[in-house]
Amino acid sequence: MDQGLIIKVDQVHVSFWQNNVGVYTLKDLITQRKRPFKSKTILNNISVEVRRGESLGIVGRNGSGKSTLLRTIAGIIKPDGGKVTVNGTFAPILAIGAGLESELTGYENIKLLLALYGTARKNANAIDNIREFSELSDEVLRSPVKQYSSGMVARLAFSISLANDSDILIIDEVMAVGDQGFQSKCKEKIYQMKNQGKTILFVSHFPEDVAKICNKAILLEKGEVIHAGDSQEICSKYNQLF
Repeated sequence: MDQGLIIKVDQVHVSFWQNNVGVYTLKDLITQRKRPFKSKTILNNISVEVRRGESLGIVGRNGSGKSTLLRTIAGIIKPDGGKVTVNGTFAPILAIGAGLESELTGYENIKLLLALYGTARKNANAIDNIREFSELSDEVLRSPVKQYSSGMVARLAFSISLANDSDILIIDEVMAVGDQGFQSKCKEKIYQMKNQGKTILFVSHFPEDVAKICNKAILLEKGEVIHAGDSQEICSKYNQLF
């Protein structure tokens, strides 16, 4: 693999099994002579290369395979075919509250995830930095996460992920949660990380954000890359879909 490449997705194919419509009972299975499950292709021979320090935006309509592609790159989903090579560490922000234990307090979640990341050993001020960035009070962080609003959960999850000093930042449509002030703060942090040479994978339904954050982008449609290139151009093609 070229040392300049940090991510290489080579002809990746991903499919999921889903219920066959109309087959719900043993009688349906016998009388309709249908299989109870059928395979649905989510990603079809996707090939993408991202060089170190680049910011890649991924846009497309609902169900086009954006989140599946990010999860495959992050190693959460194993592809049916093809190969994904990642030459670096990553901090995935794939869903609101992903990785947080609802029964634990905010502080307990912070300590647990920092330990898993290995950040606690490298940065003694990590907990203070997370508390400051999230703007959550000490009282809130001492409460179980199950008592948090969705905005509070997003603040905590985003702040913990940013504390993980990784080579690659993976963000999947989590910027829409939280108040406008916190959204702006997150975007400023992403710009800062981009200027520091971090690699960013960014999924969003807001093309204006993709155009500002990313220097290149791909447009997915039914699990295939139909356009790839400059982020401004790709975002314009995305808008034309509607």
